Amino acid sequence: MIDTRTGPCRIRQPMIRRGFLEDGPDSDRKARGREEFVPVSWDIALDLAAQELNRVRDAFGNNAIYAGSYGWASAGRFHHAQSQLRRFMNLFGGCTTSRDSYSYAAAEVILPHIVGPMAELLREHTSWRSIAETGSKVIAFGGMAARNSQMNSGGVGRHSQAEDMSAARKAGAEFINISPSNSDVSGELDSEWIPIHPNTDTALMLALAHTLFVENLHDRVFLKSHCTGFEQFHPYLTGETDGTPKDANWAAAVTGIPAARIISLAREMAAGPTFLNGSWSLTRQQNGEQAIWMLVVLAAMLGGIGKPGTGFGLGLGAVNGIGSDRGYLPWAALPAGRNPKSSFIPVSRIADMLLNPGEKFRYNGGEYAYPDVRLVYWVGGNPFHHHQDINRLIKAWQNIETVIVHDPFWTPTARHADIVLPTTVPLERSDLAASTRDDHLVAMQQVAEPFAMAQNDHDIFAALARRMTAKGKSGTNFEQAFTSGRSEAEWLRHLYEESRERGKEFGHDLPDYESFLVSGIYKLRPPAEPTVMLKSFRTDPVENPLPTPSGRIEIFSEIIAAFGLADNPGHPNWQAPDEWLGASLADKYPLHLITHQPSRRLHSQLDQSAHSRAGKIKGREPCRIHPDDARARGIAEGDLVRLFNDRGACLSAAQFDAGLLRGVIMMATGAWYDPDLENEPECCKHGNPNLLTRDAPTSDIASGPSALTCLVDIERLQREAPAVTIHEAPPIANISRDAPD
Repeated sequence: MIDTRTGPCRIRQPMIRRGFLEDGPDSDRKARGREEFVPVSWDIALDLAAQELNRVRDAFGNNAIYAGSYGWASAGRFHHAQSQLRRFMNLFGGCTTSRDSYSYAAAEVILPHIVGPMAELLREHTSWRSIAETGSKVIAFGGMAARNSQMNSGGVGRHSQAEDMSAARKAGAEFINISPSNSDVSGELDSEWIPIHPNTDTALMLALAHTLFVENLHDRVFLKSHCTGFEQFHPYLTGETDGTPKDANWAAAVTGIPAARIISLAREMAAGPTFLNGSWSLTRQQNGEQAIWMLVVLAAMLGGIGKPGTGFGLGLGAVNGIGSDRGYLPWAALPAGRNPKSSFIPVSRIADMLLNPGEKFRYNGGEYAYPDVRLVYWVGGNPFHHHQDINRLIKAWQNIETVIVHDPFWTPTARHADIVLPTTVPLERSDLAASTRDDHLVAMQQVAEPFAMAQNDHDIFAALARRMTAKGKSGTNFEQAFTSGRSEAEWLRHLYEESRERGKEFGHDLPDYESFLVSGIYKLRPPAEPTVMLKSFRTDPVENPLPTPSGRIEIFSEIIAAFGLADNPGHPNWQAPDEWLGASLADKYPLHLITHQPSRRLHSQLDQSAHSRAGKIKGREPCRIHPDDARARGIAEGDLVRLFNDRGACLSAAQFDAGLLRGVIMMATGAWYDPDLENEPECCKHGNPNLLTRDAPTSDIASGPSALTCLVDIERLQREAPAVTIHEAPPIANISRDAPD
């Protein structure tokens, strides 16, 4: 954080793309990302931003504005980019927004139909303490990579995930890693590795369920008392409905796991306390809804849901807070208000929206139409990192008339903007840091003055609102409504006092505000007993029903069956994805690319830092490949390589990993997008793998991202490697526009 605060990627003052400054929304949009920027005063930048917001709203309506804040922009409860943007836009009359998360959209949509909202399940997630005391067998579908557990959305008070895992192992818990990578579970846990073909976890779970059923190892009592729909599901499981029993022999051909090991694993799971953990990555594949649904069904057949240390988990290891025994308090945050407009898209369908305005799309049983978006306002996040098929996104981006971005740094998103407003970083402001997945509240004290001309997001929006009030574009005092007449210090005190009042409802007695500021940190009291997900439902399903139509776990869902989707019959099922090692496309692109979270940064944040760059090889984001796959292509360890498919390419450096399933390549996301404009514009010379991933929905249920359904090939780089330039500032005109022409 410190070495990037004043580095070459820091934005010094407001900037306008030259073509946009001269021609406005009629400028050449293909010049975004290539054209120089002109430094301007705050007055010019804000006047132009206000003018564009008013123009688009008045000519096309508020639905034509997409408020695209997404990402981990700040740990603060006040200076939170998404909250600031949505508060402003909601007071402005609304906008088009997104639903769900790139992390686990398929789970967010499917789980309420089956067992309950994901947020509630994560809140009462079974803890590592419960697993340790039970001595469970932990089956990690998709692994539990330690690199993911160093963060929470909202901040981490204490990094405890690794030691909680270790304590469970020392207490007798056993671990089985079902993943294409041996390293997806920490070596300290002495896990058994069962390599599996990517995207085939649903098939494995079906075969495990088949063995439980035919060997009468399933819990008939629990299925009858706490579930509904097993009688509609088991004919599919046995092959009665389609002629294909989902047995171990069938699954062996799909997953690559020997049939004997599938059968023995099912028996082991039924023999003692078992906890089934599903990685969030399982959702980020074609038909990702089915893997999560089948995880719940398999746990229901084992009968351990609601009992200590057993049942199912939703992302142990994904972030620090899941599985920790922690006190709970819904910390107060900046209120965003209500969006007057109902226009939305599923979060990962932004390119579809921009390319196909008016086209119909399906989501969670409904049919909707993409709005005709003319202006994108992005605050926090980096779509040129987290979105798939960036070459397609580039084409879609050219359909936007105006792009306004707040950013501290020259990220790829800022470089593809028309109006760039420089913001502060957390070191340059005061805030309250807390997460509903954490038990600490931290007083974040400002330790440095804002860099150059950077301003807080809140102050930028207040200044914009002031201009719109002056122009008579709001029926009320827009600035007053946005700020509520409070300064930063007054907002922080207000949010603390609100949290303090809420704490009383949950048995927490927070100190007065001045005492809190002196200590700088407050820790909630932990629960007396280990947390067990769905414990009350298990105890009495009649008095404590689930928020599903039946009040029970829905193995078969009448609602989903009524959606009328050919590939979603109302119960979990196996559907071969378009791209996997068993697809015909594998003849052309024989390697399955798995993109994962990086270990030296959070997503793409601070990629320009010395710490992040130290993990690169020859300036590129490395990829891990099995030595046999590399040697078959004449690739030596450390060679610069080119990964490619029909969507695009990226340069990387080969790292050999014998603990990787053959036919699989793994690569971290988050390298800032740096196109090779001179040699191969469709190629990222820095190593952003989202030039390769598919921009297609998981299914018509959630329409989530399916980045992990991706086939590629790799070759040794035959030409001279182009220089990586993304960590330098873009071209900036040697002039400064301080006043209008």
